[in-house]
Amino acid sequence: MSSGRCPLHCVARNRLTRRDFLRSSTMLLASSSLLSGCTLLWQQKVVAKSVRPCGPASKFVPTLKATFVRRKEDYGMRWPGAVWDGETARHKYTAQLKQTADTLGTKLDLRSEPIYSAAEADAWLQEAKAAQVDGLIVMVHDRQEHAWPTAQKAVETGIPTVIFSPLGTSFTTNTIVLAERKGCVIYSTDDFSQAAYGMKMLKAGAKIRRVRCLVLSGKRRFDSSMADLGITLHHVPAQVFLDEYRSTPDTDQILAMAEQYIKRARRRRRATRQDVINGIKSYVVAGNILEREQCDAITMDCLGALGSTEVSLPCIAWSRMNDDGIPAACEADYGAVASHIIVQYLFDRPGFQQDPVADTAHDAIIGAHCSCPTRLNGFSQPPEPFDIVHHHGNRDAVPRTLWRKDQRVTSVDVLPGDEKQSRKTRLLISVGTVMDNIDVPPSGGCVVSVRVKFDGDQPVLSFPGFHQIFFYGDYKQQLVEFCQLFNLEAQGV
Repeated sequence: MSSGRCPLHCVARNRLTRRDFLRSSTMLLASSSLLSGCTLLWQQKVVAKSVRPCGPASKFVPTLKATFVRRKEDYGMRWPGAVWDGETARHKYTAQLKQTADTLGTKLDLRSEPIYSAAEADAWLQEAKAAQVDGLIVMVHDRQEHAWPTAQKAVETGIPTVIFSPLGTSFTTNTIVLAERKGCVIYSTDDFSQAAYGMKMLKAGAKIRRVRCLVLSGKRRFDSSMADLGITLHHVPAQVFLDEYRSTPDTDQILAMAEQYIKRARRRRRATRQDVINGIKSYVVAGNILEREQCDAITMDCLGALGSTEVSLPCIAWSRMNDDGIPAACEADYGAVASHIIVQYLFDRPGFQQDPVADTAHDAIIGAHCSCPTRLNGFSQPPEPFDIVHHHGNRDAVPRTLWRKDQRVTSVDVLPGDEKQSRKTRLLISVGTVMDNIDVPPSGGCVVSVRVKFDGDQPVLSFPGFHQIFFYGDYKQQLVEFCQLFNLEAQGV
């Protein structure tokens, strides 16, 4: 073979033995298989690697401590009365508690027997405080004696508490004491789905307190914390992103992801294939830094850091991250990233950070920005259609997601608190209905522009907040309950 001659060179000299023939045939077959394998490898699609949260919140498993509370003897004449089968109810709700905890991925510490006395209640609550559990669930199955005092004591521990009272186990005289109390929510109903949402809030609140958010901004490294929410803001110089972007080649994975993204779009206008590749590169680079810095969420001073450079703005990157379940906010806006986190952890769907524009002709608000997720119906649901267009600055590639007409939506804006000024974190909450999508151009502004008619009589010219998160669904009441449970201020718009 070193002579460079074909393995069958001996054929020309008529010196082919059976052994030579078999050896030569085997080599040809091996070579043919190798070439065929190479062809298959080239034909195979490169698997797109999605970015995943890598911070403390992604690894944390909350612990919820639950108990039933009632007197030990038969109910008799006193409510809920002898007509109510308390044991059957306890078995049914026990199964629902366990199933919900399994679905949520939380640890459930459920007391094997109900609390039958005030002394047992005190001991159970001491255990909860010593264990530093993330939430309490008090299943009140009695209206008498120690039942509601136990619920009140649970709230007084300072541990977020969900109280579930099936119909017949409370009057309004029982619930009024805690109805507006911060640190708890009461569900007086036979519908366990409300208690299940309470458990989800407990999980979300525990994980939010452990979120580590990457902030690409400024020139120095440092950590700070958001008051009330406990979110850690991990600041890393924006130059880190710039340097890594410029040193990252257009890999096979980036090219494959770009092609897949182009194929998913309805159409591409002005933005080039290379623009899309550059945007996907931003996604990969941001994901690498997120993993390296062990963070769960991300925000960046994108316009300040990248606006005057050739590096692609992370509009596609943030859209895809929000679709992937990673809270990603534009312009290093702490309130916006907190809003993304709350929406994703509570409702399993991404939201759209936008600049509110008043439309006086339609008495509506137009939410306008150049980065919008596509999986508005939920992380596991099919995406909404989108176009690939240029940013309103006539550069880069951005997704223009089309919002469903007549879809109910919620808007939330987190206004961060300040412990030094004794100012609590506040959530501005409103709900409305999608009217249509604005074409840009001919209108000016950001290319994703969705017009929403909000409920109520708030004048659109003074609509409060900025960079609010719009998301699918009517969830105003659920957000109000979240604020009550975790001692935040809720303001309806």
